[in-house]
Amino acid sequence: MEGKVYTPDEVAQLFQISKHTVYELIKRGELQAFKVGNKMRIEHEEIERYKESSIAPAKKIQVEQPATPTSLPVRLSGSHDFLVEHFVKQTSRDLHLQIQPTYIGSLEGLMMLYRGQSDIAAMHLLDPASQEYNLPFIHQLFVYESILVLRFASREQGFIVAKGNPKKITGFNDLTRKDIHFVNRQKGAGTRFLFDSMLASYEINPAEITGYTNEEWNHLSTASYISRGMADVAFGIQSAASHLGLDFIPIAKEQFDLVFRFTEENKEKLNELIRYLQSDSFKNSLTDLEGYDVQELGTVIYKTE
Repeated sequence: MEGKVYTPDEVAQLFQISKHTVYELIKRGELQAFKVGNKMRIEHEEIERYKESSIAPAKKIQVEQPATPTSLPVRLSGSHDFLVEHFVKQTSRDLHLQIQPTYIGSLEGLMMLYRGQSDIAAMHLLDPASQEYNLPFIHQLFVYESILVLRFASREQGFIVAKGNPKKITGFNDLTRKDIHFVNRQKGAGTRFLFDSMLASYEINPAEITGYTNEEWNHLSTASYISRGMADVAFGIQSAASHLGLDFIPIAKEQFDLVFRFTEENKEKLNELIRYLQSDSFKNSLTDLEGYDVQELGTVIYKTE
Protein backbone atom coordinates (compact mmCIF):
# COMPACT_ATOMS: atom_id res chain seq x y z
CA MET A 1 0.00 0.00 0.00
CA GLU A 2 2.96 2.32 0.54
CA GLY A 3 3.11 4.93 -2.21
CA LYS A 4 -0.60 4.64 -3.06
CA VAL A 5 -2.38 7.92 -3.72
CA TYR A 6 -6.08 8.45 -2.91
CA THR A 7 -8.75 10.74 -4.33
CA PRO A 8 -11.03 12.70 -1.94
CA ASP A 9 -13.86 10.29 -2.86
CA GLU A 10 -11.75 7.31 -1.77
CA VAL A 11 -10.76 9.03 1.48
CA ALA A 12 -14.43 9.77 2.19
CA GLN A 13 -15.24 6.08 1.76
CA LEU A 14 -12.35 5.04 4.01
CA PHE A 15 -13.43 7.27 6.89
CA GLN A 16 -17.17 7.02 6.14
CA ILE A 17 -17.56 10.77 5.91
CA SER A 18 -18.79 13.04 3.13
CA LYS A 19 -16.52 14.28 0.38
CA HIS A 20 -17.36 17.82 1.53
CA THR A 21 -15.88 17.00 4.96
CA VAL A 22 -12.69 15.73 3.31
CA TYR A 23 -12.29 19.03 1.45
CA GLU A 24 -12.91 20.96 4.69
CA LEU A 25 -10.17 18.94 6.43
CA ILE A 26 -7.80 19.71 3.55
CA LYS A 27 -8.72 23.40 3.59
CA ARG A 28 -8.05 23.66 7.33
CA GLY A 29 -4.72 21.86 6.98
CA GLU A 30 -5.79 18.88 9.10
CA LEU A 31 -5.39 16.53 6.15
CA GLN A 32 -2.42 17.19 3.91
CA ALA A 33 -3.01 16.96 0.17
CA PHE A 34 -1.38 17.97 -3.08
CA LYS A 35 -2.70 18.93 -6.48
CA VAL A 36 -2.21 17.20 -9.80
CA GLY A 37 -3.45 19.81 -12.22
CA ASN A 38 -6.59 20.96 -10.43
CA LYS A 39 -7.29 17.59 -8.76
CA MET A 40 -6.64 16.92 -5.06
CA ARG A 41 -4.69 13.78 -4.07
CA ILE A 42 -3.76 12.35 -0.65
CA GLU A 43 -0.86 9.98 -0.04
CA HIS A 44 -1.21 6.68 1.85
CA GLU A 45 1.33 7.83 4.46
CA GLU A 46 -0.85 10.87 5.16
CA ILE A 47 -3.92 8.65 5.60
CA GLU A 48 -2.00 6.61 8.22
CA ARG A 49 -0.79 9.78 9.97
CA TYR A 50 -4.33 11.12 10.12
CA LYS A 51 -5.65 7.83 11.51
CA GLU A 52 -3.12 7.96 14.35
CA SER A 53 -3.67 11.64 15.18
CA SER A 54 -6.16 12.88 17.70
CA ILE A 55 -8.22 14.64 15.05
CA ALA A 56 -10.21 11.63 13.83
CA PRO A 57 -11.01 10.25 17.30
CA ALA A 58 -12.09 13.70 18.47
CA LYS A 59 -14.48 14.11 15.56
CA LYS A 60 -15.78 10.57 15.98
CA ILE A 61 -16.66 11.24 19.61
CA GLN A 62 -18.48 14.42 18.66
CA VAL A 63 -20.51 12.69 15.93
CA GLU A 64 -21.41 9.47 17.70
CA GLN A 65 -22.26 10.74 21.19
CA PRO A 66 -23.04 14.06 22.82
CA ALA A 67 -19.98 15.51 24.49
CA THR A 68 -20.17 16.31 28.17
CA PRO A 69 -18.17 19.12 29.83
CA THR A 70 -15.74 16.56 31.30
CA SER A 71 -15.13 14.82 27.97
CA LEU A 72 -14.60 17.91 25.83
CA PRO A 73 -11.11 18.01 24.29
CA VAL A 74 -8.82 21.00 24.61
CA ARG A 75 -9.16 22.96 21.36
CA LEU A 76 -5.96 24.20 19.72
CA SER A 77 -6.09 26.53 16.73
CA GLY A 78 -3.48 28.27 14.64
CA SER A 79 -0.28 27.49 12.81
CA HIS A 80 0.69 24.01 11.69
CA ASP A 81 4.00 22.78 13.07
CA PHE A 82 5.63 19.36 13.43
CA LEU A 83 6.47 19.98 17.10
CA VAL A 84 2.84 20.92 17.73
CA GLU A 85 1.79 17.61 16.16
CA HIS A 86 4.26 15.88 18.49
CA PHE A 87 2.85 17.76 21.50
CA VAL A 88 -0.69 16.64 20.60
CA LYS A 89 0.38 12.98 20.34
CA GLN A 90 2.53 13.00 23.48
CA THR A 91 -0.23 14.63 25.52
CA SER A 92 -2.67 11.92 24.50
CA ARG A 93 -0.14 9.21 25.37
CA ASP A 94 1.33 10.60 28.61
CA LEU A 95 -1.58 12.57 30.10
CA HIS A 96 -4.53 10.80 28.44
CA LEU A 97 -5.72 14.30 27.64
CA GLN A 98 -7.12 14.95 24.21
CA ILE A 99 -6.17 18.01 22.16
CA GLN A 100 -8.23 18.74 19.04
CA PRO A 101 -6.11 20.80 16.63
CA THR A 102 -7.34 23.03 13.83
CA TYR A 103 -4.42 24.12 11.65
CA ILE A 104 -5.79 27.26 10.08
CA GLY A 105 -2.91 29.78 10.24
CA SER A 106 -1.59 32.02 13.00
CA LEU A 107 -3.92 34.98 12.54
CA GLU A 108 -7.16 33.03 12.22
CA GLY A 109 -6.07 30.76 15.07
CA LEU A 110 -5.60 33.77 17.32
CA MET A 111 -8.99 35.13 16.26
CA MET A 112 -10.61 31.79 17.13
CA LEU A 113 -9.05 32.07 20.59
CA TYR A 114 -10.33 35.65 20.90
CA ARG A 115 -13.85 34.54 19.93
CA GLY A 116 -13.78 31.72 22.48
CA GLN A 117 -13.72 29.02 19.80
CA SER A 118 -10.46 27.51 21.03
CA ASP A 119 -8.43 27.21 24.25
CA ILE A 120 -4.90 27.48 22.85
CA ALA A 121 -3.53 29.40 19.86
CA ALA A 122 -0.28 28.39 18.13
CA MET A 123 1.25 31.42 16.45
CA HIS A 124 4.30 33.08 14.91
CA LEU A 125 3.14 36.49 13.69
CA LEU A 126 5.72 39.19 12.95
CA ASP A 127 4.55 42.75 13.57
CA PRO A 128 6.15 44.76 10.71
CA ALA A 129 6.20 48.01 12.70
CA SER A 130 7.98 46.77 15.83
CA GLN A 131 9.64 43.67 14.29
CA GLU A 132 8.41 41.82 17.38
CA TYR A 133 6.70 38.46 17.28
CA ASN A 134 3.20 37.71 18.60
CA LEU A 135 2.86 40.07 21.60
CA PRO A 136 1.78 43.18 19.63
CA PHE A 137 -1.18 41.21 18.21
CA ILE A 138 -2.00 39.66 21.58
CA HIS A 139 -1.98 43.02 23.36
CA GLN A 140 -4.41 44.45 20.81
CA LEU A 141 -6.96 41.68 21.24
CA PHE A 142 -6.82 40.51 24.85
CA VAL A 143 -7.54 43.24 27.37
CA TYR A 144 -9.74 41.69 30.05
CA GLU A 145 -9.21 37.98 29.37
CA SER A 146 -7.02 35.70 31.49
CA ILE A 147 -4.21 34.54 29.20
CA LEU A 148 -0.66 33.19 29.35
CA VAL A 149 1.89 33.15 26.52
CA LEU A 150 4.43 30.33 26.54
CA ARG A 151 7.50 30.13 24.34
CA PHE A 152 7.35 26.90 22.34
CA ALA A 153 10.34 27.12 20.00
CA SER A 154 12.38 29.27 17.69
CA ARG A 155 12.29 28.11 14.07
CA GLU A 156 14.37 28.65 10.96
CA GLN A 157 12.43 30.06 8.01
CA GLY A 158 13.88 30.24 4.54
CA PHE A 159 13.73 29.03 0.95
CA ILE A 160 12.85 25.41 0.25
CA VAL A 161 14.37 24.24 -3.04
CA ALA A 162 15.02 20.98 -4.87
CA LYS A 163 18.01 18.86 -3.86
CA GLY A 164 21.17 20.45 -5.16
CA ASN A 165 19.36 23.76 -5.78
CA PRO A 166 19.34 23.30 -9.58
CA LYS A 167 17.95 26.80 -10.25
CA LYS A 168 20.73 28.39 -8.12
CA ILE A 169 18.33 30.36 -5.95
CA THR A 170 20.21 32.40 -3.35
CA GLY A 171 17.97 35.32 -2.37
CA PHE A 172 14.73 37.24 -2.77
CA ASN A 173 15.68 38.88 -6.05
CA ASP A 174 15.85 35.44 -7.69
CA LEU A 175 12.10 35.07 -7.12
CA THR A 176 11.39 37.60 -9.88
CA ARG A 177 13.25 35.57 -12.51
CA LYS A 178 11.06 34.35 -15.37
CA ASP A 179 12.30 30.77 -15.00
CA ILE A 180 11.33 30.57 -11.31
CA HIS A 181 7.94 29.31 -10.13
CA PHE A 182 7.00 30.02 -6.51
CA VAL A 183 4.37 28.49 -4.20
CA ASN A 184 3.03 30.63 -1.36
CA ARG A 185 1.29 30.16 1.99
CA GLN A 186 -2.27 31.37 2.54
CA LYS A 187 -3.12 34.87 3.79
CA GLY A 188 -3.12 34.92 7.59
CA ALA A 189 -0.33 32.37 7.95
CA GLY A 190 2.62 33.55 10.04
CA THR A 191 4.95 32.44 7.25
CA ARG A 192 3.04 34.65 4.81
CA PHE A 193 3.34 37.62 7.22
CA LEU A 194 7.10 37.17 7.39
CA PHE A 195 7.50 36.61 3.65
CA ASP A 196 5.45 39.70 2.71
CA SER A 197 7.35 41.80 5.24
CA MET A 198 10.65 40.75 3.69
CA LEU A 199 9.37 41.41 0.17
CA ALA A 200 8.56 44.95 1.29
CA SER A 201 12.05 45.39 2.78
CA TYR A 202 13.56 44.36 -0.57
CA GLU A 203 11.04 46.58 -2.42
CA ILE A 204 9.84 43.64 -4.51
CA ASN A 205 6.39 43.83 -6.07
CA PRO A 206 4.56 40.51 -5.50
CA ALA A 207 3.14 40.79 -9.03
CA GLU A 208 6.67 40.14 -10.32
CA ILE A 209 6.75 36.68 -8.69
CA THR A 210 5.29 33.84 -10.77
CA GLY A 211 3.15 31.73 -8.45
CA TYR A 212 2.74 34.31 -5.68
CA THR A 213 -1.05 33.79 -5.75
CA ASN A 214 -0.68 29.98 -5.64
CA GLU A 215 -1.48 29.29 -1.96
CA GLU A 216 -1.18 26.21 0.25
CA TRP A 217 -2.35 25.69 3.83
CA ASN A 218 0.56 24.00 5.61
CA HIS A 219 4.30 23.57 5.38
CA LEU A 220 4.38 19.98 4.14
CA SER A 221 1.88 20.44 1.31
CA THR A 222 3.76 23.59 0.26
CA ALA A 223 7.11 21.78 0.25
CA SER A 224 5.56 18.87 -1.69
CA TYR A 225 5.21 21.21 -4.70
CA ILE A 226 9.01 21.33 -4.81
CA SER A 227 9.52 17.59 -4.33
CA ARG A 228 7.11 16.88 -7.21
CA GLY A 229 8.65 19.43 -9.55
CA MET A 230 5.49 21.56 -9.61
CA ALA A 231 7.36 24.64 -8.33
CA ASP A 232 11.00 25.71 -7.91
CA VAL A 233 10.91 27.40 -4.52
CA ALA A 234 8.75 27.90 -1.45
CA PHE A 235 9.20 29.91 1.72
CA GLY A 236 8.86 27.75 4.81
CA ILE A 237 10.48 25.98 7.74
CA GLN A 238 13.61 23.85 7.62
CA SER A 239 11.91 20.78 9.07
CA ALA A 240 9.47 20.64 6.12
CA ALA A 241 12.42 20.59 3.71
CA SER A 242 14.11 17.85 5.77
CA HIS A 243 10.95 15.71 5.83
CA LEU A 244 10.96 15.57 2.01
CA GLY A 245 14.70 15.43 1.41
CA LEU A 246 14.87 18.96 -0.02
CA ASP A 247 17.50 21.67 0.36
CA PHE A 248 17.00 24.66 2.62
CA ILE A 249 18.42 28.20 2.49
CA PRO A 250 18.02 29.86 5.92
CA ILE A 251 16.70 33.43 5.89
CA ALA A 252 15.28 34.28 9.32
CA LYS A 253 14.74 32.94 12.82
CA GLU A 254 11.26 33.37 14.24
CA GLN A 255 9.50 32.91 17.58
CA PHE A 256 6.75 30.31 17.82
CA ASP A 257 4.51 30.69 20.90
CA LEU A 258 1.44 29.08 22.45
CA VAL A 259 -1.27 31.35 23.85
CA PHE A 260 -3.51 29.89 26.57
CA ARG A 261 -6.88 31.50 27.36
CA PHE A 262 -8.24 30.40 30.75
CA THR A 263 -11.88 29.85 31.61
CA GLU A 264 -13.50 28.16 34.59
CA GLU A 265 -14.12 25.12 32.39
CA ASN A 266 -10.60 24.68 30.98
CA LYS A 267 -8.17 26.12 33.54
CA GLU A 268 -7.39 22.79 35.22
CA LYS A 269 -6.55 21.11 31.89
CA LEU A 270 -4.56 24.10 30.62
CA ASN A 271 -2.49 24.29 33.79
CA GLU A 272 -1.77 20.57 33.44
CA LEU A 273 -0.64 21.11 29.85
CA ILE A 274 1.60 24.02 30.83
CA ARG A 275 3.28 21.94 33.54
CA TYR A 276 3.77 19.16 31.01
CA LEU A 277 5.36 21.49 28.45
CA GLN A 278 7.77 22.70 31.14
CA SER A 279 8.63 19.17 32.27
CA ASP A 280 11.80 17.22 31.53
CA SER A 281 9.57 14.39 30.33
CA PHE A 282 8.28 16.41 27.38
CA LYS A 283 11.62 18.05 26.61
CA ASN A 284 13.32 14.65 26.55
CA SER A 285 10.72 13.39 24.07
CA LEU A 286 11.90 15.90 21.46
CA THR A 287 14.37 14.17 19.19
CA ASP A 288 13.92 15.48 15.63
CA LEU A 289 14.89 19.12 16.16
CA GLU A 290 16.47 20.12 12.86
CA GLY A 291 15.51 23.75 12.24
CA TYR A 292 14.32 24.28 15.83
CA ASP A 293 15.80 25.88 18.94
CA VAL A 294 13.97 24.78 22.11
CA GLN A 295 16.22 26.35 24.73
CA GLU A 296 13.39 28.65 25.83
CA LEU A 297 10.68 25.98 25.68
CA GLY A 298 8.25 26.50 28.56
CA THR A 299 9.32 30.06 29.35
CA VAL A 300 6.42 32.34 30.26
CA ILE A 301 6.60 35.31 27.86
CA TYR A 302 3.51 37.15 29.06
CA LYS A 303 0.76 36.64 31.62
CA THR A 304 -2.20 38.78 32.58
CA GLU A 305 -2.66 39.56 36.25
